[in-house]
Amino acid sequence: MTTVADSPHQSRPGAAPAAGMELVCPAGSLPALKAAVDNGADCVYLGFRDATNARNFAGLNFDEAAIETGIRYAHDRGRKVFVALNTYPQAAKAELWQRAVDRAAHSGVDAVILADPGMMAYAVKHQPQLRLHLSVQGSATNYEALDFYYQHFGIARAVLPRVLSMTQVAQVIEKTPVEIEVFGFGSLCVMVEGRCALSSYATGEAPNTNGVCSPPKAVRWVETPQGRESRLNGVLIDRYAPGENAGYPTLCKGRFDVGDEKNYYAIEEPTSLNTLSLLPDLMKIGVRAIKVEGRQRSPAYVAQVTKVLRAAIDSCQANPLHYKARTDWFSELDKVAEGQQHTLGAYHRPWK
Repeated sequence: MTTVADSPHQSRPGAAPAAGMELVCPAGSLPALKAAVDNGADCVYLGFRDATNARNFAGLNFDEAAIETGIRYAHDRGRKVFVALNTYPQAAKAELWQRAVDRAAHSGVDAVILADPGMMAYAVKHQPQLRLHLSVQGSATNYEALDFYYQHFGIARAVLPRVLSMTQVAQVIEKTPVEIEVFGFGSLCVMVEGRCALSSYATGEAPNTNGVCSPPKAVRWVETPQGRESRLNGVLIDRYAPGENAGYPTLCKGRFDVGDEKNYYAIEEPTSLNTLSLLPDLMKIGVRAIKVEGRQRSPAYVAQVTKVLRAAIDSCQANPLHYKARTDWFSELDKVAEGQQHTLGAYHRPWK
């Protein structure tokens, strides 16, 4: 196989980093894309309406007309558009993913976000002008992994999984020429992304190939004398009391009976990552971009989160030594956070 390593890395487009920290926001729909751009996103990321992206929900994502309109809207305002092709091709359907790479290239996007090495090889060979980003689904948690993708495919950026401490992120940045993007707000994942098999246990479909943690066709809501129940392919995920907010059922965020402990979040508690207080540290260690999770969320969510993070990043870049996250910023983000609460996640691990 011919690889980028056979020629200078500078031949890959966009390899040289630009100044400042970018804000990368989700666009599950055209209204969400416009909300992100209008409220200060530097970049938006979106997906096609098929299994090539990890948010393959009915009613979300972009057809040909929408992506053309969205790219024009963003580019006219000086913003970038990334296409997430971040699931793994299935043996019998590899052409779907290859066509998606070609579609992205022909539409004029600024980068594609890929997880599968085979798709990177296809992109390098058939669409060499495309800037390549390594998806969080690629599960690269160390600089040796990033070096592999850089040497073979010339990736310009990598999105790190949400399991690394601040010290570990800094160590990765110190040893790689690849731009590093980290999640700054949104739902957490208990697994290293790209390695989860919980959904396939219950439904026979994995998010890494089908694009959703809980396929809508497997989700059922049932009213019972004990309360409203959510089930995934018949597996009881949670039971809610009258008036209690009910989240979309995923195995990792269900409540279960384990031993003597009854009805508690045995795997992961619903909460959102919020890095407002860590922005100076992330900026200092050289993080290139802050990413917001939530392509499945509403345009109102996108607008609110983008607006707050835009203000916070601008404030931090203007005066990092005296930056302080404002109380009203936290209040606004907690309104749209899972469980209306936030955490620093793995970033804050003092023993590391």
